Amino acid sequence: MILLEDKKEIIRKHEGGLRLTDLAKEYGRSASTICTILKMKEKITGRDAAKGVTRVSKQRPPVLEEVEKLLLLWIEQKQRAGDSVTKAIICEKAKALHADLLKQQPGTSADAEGFKASRGWFERFKNRSGIHSVVRHGEAASSDVAAAEEFATEFLEVIVSKGYLPQQVFNCDETGLFWKRMPKRTFITEQETSLPGHKPMKDRLTLLFCTNASGDLKIKPLLVYHSENPRAFKKHKVNKEQLSVLWQSNPKAWVTRLLFVKWVNAVFGLAVKKYLVDNNLPLKAMLLMDNDPAHPPGLEEDLLEDFNFIKVMFLPPNTTPLLQPMDQQVISNFKKIYTRELFRRCFEMTDRSSLTLHEFWREHFDIVSCLQIITIAWAGVSQTNLNSALHNLWPDCVVKPASSASAPALESTVLEEIVSLGRTMGLEVTEEDVYELVEEHNRVLTTEELVELQKDKGMAASASDTAEDTWAAIYAFKNTPSRGCEELQGTARDGNDDTWGT
Repeated sequence: MILLEDKKEIIRKHEGGLRLTDLAKEYGRSASTICTILKMKEKITGRDAAKGVTRVSKQRPPVLEEVEKLLLLWIEQKQRAGDSVTKAIICEKAKALHADLLKQQPGTSADAEGFKASRGWFERFKNRSGIHSVVRHGEAASSDVAAAEEFATEFLEVIVSKGYLPQQVFNCDETGLFWKRMPKRTFITEQETSLPGHKPMKDRLTLLFCTNASGDLKIKPLLVYHSENPRAFKKHKVNKEQLSVLWQSNPKAWVTRLLFVKWVNAVFGLAVKKYLVDNNLPLKAMLLMDNDPAHPPGLEEDLLEDFNFIKVMFLPPNTTPLLQPMDQQVISNFKKIYTRELFRRCFEMTDRSSLTLHEFWREHFDIVSCLQIITIAWAGVSQTNLNSALHNLWPDCVVKPASSASAPALESTVLEEIVSLGRTMGLEVTEEDVYELVEEHNRVLTTEELVELQKDKGMAASASDTAEDTWAAIYAFKNTPSRGCEELQGTARDGNDDTWGT
């Protein structure tokens, strides 16, 4: 069956000038099938369905369509986090989404008791969306201790047989960051969330961190945001090439396969090769990571020829909490330091100016300020912290600290500073609030945020259609000997926001 989104694409391309026979050849369908789709274009273009759906039933209430759209986003989020989802979990989430949407749409004809997320609905939902590939069995929902132990043994065998040094073994992992979020009980949070049109998803970004096992090399992080060129960049005249992160964007602010491969070739490979050469180390390296969908199994095939000395090893499913080095107090410590520097920035700005905390937060704290704090926080994660994160996977590479109490004391100091700075600014903050804030960065999205994410996704699809139409126009008269065509092609390739808007 042809996906509804593909049918819309066929219609757009035909309206852009592509012939029926060419469409039939491109999509591997008969000319009569393409003709039927074109005859039904008004009905097809008027439909709005979840991605992966091939057909829409007239009897299905609109609220159920919205439930399935949000459910697919939620499943994708769970998959990216490495969490298992079962039939029972999906059905419970579907019922919760349905109830939440009914509260927001009191005039809907469907009632709260009418949707049971039954077995029949689930089977039809699977057929419509193809989620069978991501649903796992219930026993896979918790950390797999046996698999973790088996992998740790296998990992050490590879380390010994291939002669890898701690300097040559690298690990990477992603994390979400709500960069403009304070503890829940502060008046800043209360005022922000009560504002009309408040969109917390706009304050979310994803960071990918990477270091070696010895902890003496931090690779330039990958940062993915929902905007390619935020307004603050123009205001502060930011040159993205000079940032301490590789700035990338997509509507969901998530790391995708394409963005990950780009980071590996543009940043990771170059940094590792230079480091090994500068330190007179053999030109070989291993990259260890989890089996996130953004981490392609065939990554070694996507590497540039200069980086074929890099080998890849994947952690088994459901072992991330046990083995992933970045999950062993590395990312959480980064977020604690980020919060401390955030509070420090707020205190310094309000203390030396006439700005109130609320004024600074609303009008002067932007994504450029966030980038500055990210740089400071990542630099603040110590080599000892990075090296000791291997204690579960490669204990022999961990350098014994001079004092066993030094690491906890440092973490305690950071928490104390956050609490002290917060209270100096009149914020009632406790260490428990800070821990809650750190955990908040990786929480599951609410129904409201999933709705917002779905809207952003739709806007991105519209922008993509506009870009496709532009290139279709270029294609249509590309052979015309016209200076205007050459100018349009050059302008389109610029790819900046203003050009595409025009």
